[in-house]
Amino acid sequence: MKTSIYFRRNWQLYALLLLPMIYFIIFKYGPMYGVQIAFKDFNFFQGISGSEWIGLDAFREVFQNQGFYTALRNTLVLNMLDLLVSFPAPLILAILLFELKKAWFKKLAQTLLYIPHFISWVIIGGIVLQVFGTQSGFINNILMSMGFDPLPFLSDKNYWLFTYLAVGVWQSAGWGTILYLASLTGINRELYEAAEVDGASRLRRIWHISLPGIKTTIVTLLIINVGNMISIGFDRPFIIGNVAVREYSDVLSTLVYRVGLQSGQVTLATAVGLFQALVGLVFILGANYTSKKLTDESIM
Repeated sequence: MKTSIYFRRNWQLYALLLLPMIYFIIFKYGPMYGVQIAFKDFNFFQGISGSEWIGLDAFREVFQNQGFYTALRNTLVLNMLDLLVSFPAPLILAILLFELKKAWFKKLAQTLLYIPHFISWVIIGGIVLQVFGTQSGFINNILMSMGFDPLPFLSDKNYWLFTYLAVGVWQSAGWGTILYLASLTGINRELYEAAEVDGASRLRRIWHISLPGIKTTIVTLLIINVGNMISIGFDRPFIIGNVAVREYSDVLSTLVYRVGLQSGQVTLATAVGLFQALVGLVFILGANYTSKKLTDESIM
């Protein structure tokens, strides 16, 4: 009886939850039916159910392909570098914004920092070409006008890696501050006032109050990032990458695109995608277990 009364009083909450559940069922759980393509010799005319079973043959072919290991290496390396460079950026930026005293300047700065997140990667690719292009790029035009040689930001592997990381920070750092700012806002202001009365400097207040106060948020986001170590977005490496730097820019998502869509080898592409999902699950479970042992914080 108590359950029915509770449901009648809070049915609006269940109604709001219904739409996200429908979304996940249709777009997340529904496509899992297609995972079996990785174990079949998929034929478009016969469909998934009519295609012949081939067991693990697709995985054997994938693991014998040197291009797969190059893409896997690049995926792990780029994600690891992103974790080292892009993960601390929104945290540092959020603390700087939180410490600002002028409300109007803080709002203006937040607005300007959020904008890159809403720009399409196609447009960002055009901006990158205009800024970092070897012959027509803004930076190289300045360098050549000063008598220096142009820098191959987009055609040399090492320079391209710097460009890739810098563009990633610019695009995501501002948007990533939202969760940190929300957590910082929830910290009791009396702690800062008491520390200031005791003579603690601003850096001391940040170190002993701000960072411990958002430790749970930091750990949670770190676990999510580590869990996504094996997966990588398609847009960024595909748009910024090119043939000259394919040795660094070719990742698992672009490999799936070339194999699955351009070459029509859907079975191999599905096998690579399933491999990504399983290894990603291992990463996120391992990261969660480690963080729970070290900090007593867990998202599971």
